[in-house]
Amino acid sequence: MMNRDFICYQTIGKDSIFSKLADLIRRDEDDKISFSGDRTLLYECMAELVERASAGGFYGNLWHVHIAELIVNDENAYSLACERRGEIDGSVNDLVLMDMEKLREYFDYDFSGIIKKLGAPELPLIFDYRPDSADHSRYNKRIRDRICNLADELSRAADAKEMKAAVTAFYKDFGVGKLGLHKAFRDLEGEIIPIKNIRHVKLSDLVGYEIAKKKLVDNTDAFIEGKPSNNCLLYGDAGTGKSTCIKAIANEYYDKGLRIIEVYRHQFKDLNHIIDQIKGRNYRFIIYMDDLSFEDFETEYKYLKAVIEGGLEKKPENLLMYATSNRRHLIKESFSDKKSLSDEGDIHRNDTVQEKLSLADRFGVSIYFGRPSYNEYQNIVITLAQRAGLDISEEELLAEARKWEMAHSGLSGRTASQFIDYLLGLSC
Repeated sequence: MMNRDFICYQTIGKDSIFSKLADLIRRDEDDKISFSGDRTLLYECMAELVERASAGGFYGNLWHVHIAELIVNDENAYSLACERRGEIDGSVNDLVLMDMEKLREYFDYDFSGIIKKLGAPELPLIFDYRPDSADHSRYNKRIRDRICNLADELSRAADAKEMKAAVTAFYKDFGVGKLGLHKAFRDLEGEIIPIKNIRHVKLSDLVGYEIAKKKLVDNTDAFIEGKPSNNCLLYGDAGTGKSTCIKAIANEYYDKGLRIIEVYRHQFKDLNHIIDQIKGRNYRFIIYMDDLSFEDFETEYKYLKAVIEGGLEKKPENLLMYATSNRRHLIKESFSDKKSLSDEGDIHRNDTVQEKLSLADRFGVSIYFGRPSYNEYQNIVITLAQRAGLDISEEELLAEARKWEMAHSGLSGRTASQFIDYLLGLSC
């Protein structure tokens, strides 16, 4: 009788689809299949496999793909060790090989008997499934193809040892679980949740700001290579590309092991829990705080200061903080900060000012993004229009761009991008 009691891959045995089909296979082996109940169960499993294929864009043998998806998402002692070091030694290898021998039995099972007994002529379509051409939200295309390719590789493996070798190589090359398969995440009450659709922008999409981009790239390169690097503060005028740079970093450094976690100000209380989840993993993490600023009466920044630098626990070496802000010093400053004695009677006003500056000082690299000059704005408009393939004379384009910026938010890359989107809308 086939066994689905796994040692290292216990979550596979507990998966709903796998456990139901495994029970059906075992009853088929024992010749105890019930036409009425088991036929309904089979069709339920087929429907669930199609639903998952539709959500993830999967193709090929959906039974194999489902098992492969479970394998690449199973964070266990073996997969996490392989993620960090590749091939490992010790008894865990023997235990995993036993699990693979059990999985192979299910992987290679001949469903022809079940098809005949339950009258399910549709089942072969599940084993050679073609997806639709629409976009899918569970994984991006690259990840989907990796899972489908692993399923194909496992199906061609001669034995359990070859299956184990393929799985080990996958963990070494791509990692395991959500942190291995996704590039960006958000915080949900202390749990890291994948962001399934991140805008696919590159640093070259941001016109100009070459010095600022190079400063950001140099720091990120050093971080990825394990060299000394700093927390980064991208500050300056609105609409100048600060957030775009962070998205581009997430896209361009994903294959080098970089992951981005987006955290908002009200979630700072979760930072320690987030850090506990990522330290020791074989990735480099940037905690990203967009539009970070505080009014002078808000005190959340004090907690952030301790987490960034100042608490007893050492910040993991695989973690940096990147923030964007319209304020250089993050915390609102007023003319009263310049007085030696404020109206509120703060005798040690200099200490108060230093307290306000101390958060920004924890970002070792500060990168300024200023509004473009009019000539720079024109260059941005022309470049974006060329990339968009707009058929319009330069003279007319710049004249309309001038009217647009005067009627909207002034000179900025965002204004230029919105203007080009407006023209594209008219041309459709």
